[in-house]
Amino acid sequence: MTVPPIKSIAIIGAGASGAAAAAAFAAEACFDRIRVFERRETPGGTWIYDPGPKELPFVPGASPPDIDPPLTIPDTLPKTTAPSSQERFDRTPIYDDLTTNVPAIAMCLSDIPFPYGPFTPHWVPQQYISNYFSSHRTDSLLSLSTTVEDLSRIPAEKHSGRDSWKLVLRRHDAARNVDVWWEERFDAVILANGHYSVPIVPHVTGLDDYRKLFPGRVSHSKTYRNPEPYRNKKVVVIGNSASGHDITAALVGVAQAPIYQSRRSRSRWDGPTPPEGVEWKPVIKEFRPNGDVVFGDGSKLSSIDAVIYCTGYRPSFPFWNAKANGGPIYDYVKDGLIGTYQHTFFQKYPNLGIVGMPRVLTFRSFEYQAIALARFFAGRNALPLPPREAQQRWEKERWKLVKRERRKFHDIPWDDGETMDWLRLLFETAGLPLLEGQGKCPPVLGYETRWAIEHIKKYPDYGDGDGNNLRRTEDDGDESWTFLNHGDVKDSLHFI
Repeated sequence: MTVPPIKSIAIIGAGASGAAAAAAFAAEACFDRIRVFERRETPGGTWIYDPGPKELPFVPGASPPDIDPPLTIPDTLPKTTAPSSQERFDRTPIYDDLTTNVPAIAMCLSDIPFPYGPFTPHWVPQQYISNYFSSHRTDSLLSLSTTVEDLSRIPAEKHSGRDSWKLVLRRHDAARNVDVWWEERFDAVILANGHYSVPIVPHVTGLDDYRKLFPGRVSHSKTYRNPEPYRNKKVVVIGNSASGHDITAALVGVAQAPIYQSRRSRSRWDGPTPPEGVEWKPVIKEFRPNGDVVFGDGSKLSSIDAVIYCTGYRPSFPFWNAKANGGPIYDYVKDGLIGTYQHTFFQKYPNLGIVGMPRVLTFRSFEYQAIALARFFAGRNALPLPPREAQQRWEKERWKLVKRERRKFHDIPWDDGETMDWLRLLFETAGLPLLEGQGKCPPVLGYETRWAIEHIKKYPDYGDGDGNNLRRTEDDGDESWTFLNHGDVKDSLHFI
């Protein structure tokens, strides 16, 4: 039985990964219909700035399916309903002074550079993504303010040879103050819905009661915008990755000194002693009804005014219909996608792909994934994917590897060459575009770009977290970034 070619593509999300996917699929010039569904009013994804985020509901220790459940789908479609009041976590975590933390030359998509760098303010990537759609004339593919509420696999009809996908879509009609629901079908789907929706807040003894006793005292960095609300207040910041580092530094000189930063482990940019105005604390062991915060070493703080969790996010797929699709798409216990190959393809679903997992070099890595998927769905990939059994073996072996090395399934280190190996596989899978011009060319990751990744740092690099200090060799006077001389220990990209 001949499987018909894929002719229609749905892309979920219009952030950087969606922009890369739209350009890659449009360049193949062999698909009859490409649609990009974006729930926000403009492209930009997580880089859209929301100046006044509302307080978010969160349940300590809960996973996205519990916090961000699917909406109830109307029995018949199309249909209009009263507007949904359920929190969808669509506001972004961008704070006022946020800048990128990957050098611009390595972060931007290869065919259009950022206007300046090396580390740009947040409005530059947002404008860049919108302009990228326009530059490739893929803005005509956008369906904005449109949320995908259900994604269901439609089994192949007899003799048709391939499953398809049904998307249930919802758009709020402000003029009539109603939600409009409808459905569309596609031959293939690309997931490009990002990572920064549902905040992670770990379970801590007493935290649930503490939040009820002291409303508004505990928040997540997703709602942080600037230090002014914390002026002269006693603050505990939990976490020391990128947002924890930035927020702690921003609070110094504004909030009451010192800023207490709770850390599980040392990061590469932590020196041997805390910065001026900061006091390091271990993880929190307990929140007490009298307002005290107790740490793992037995020390405690009283009269705290604010606790800011900078503990990251987990991907959320509230639209994924596990019943129709034969099971969930993400394992929140093991923390990884289920049934993928090379973090990009799906073993059970040859007409489903994902761009943006893992993050690695962010925009640039999205491009490799997008081009490989576009070439694969066009039937013009240079190298075939291995048989399903081999893909399953890859997944099994990777779970063993990350468990042994105590890292996440989708973490791909730069320092040991794993990132280059992964990008090379995608590069070689895609192959060249046609001589006539159809298809994008996978970008090279040349010496200049690799040098920037390894030497241009937003934060000083003091060590690898195991006490191995790095030498800060050159400072151009701007404390926001440094050069490291060739031969120094390389920094990983764990903070992305």
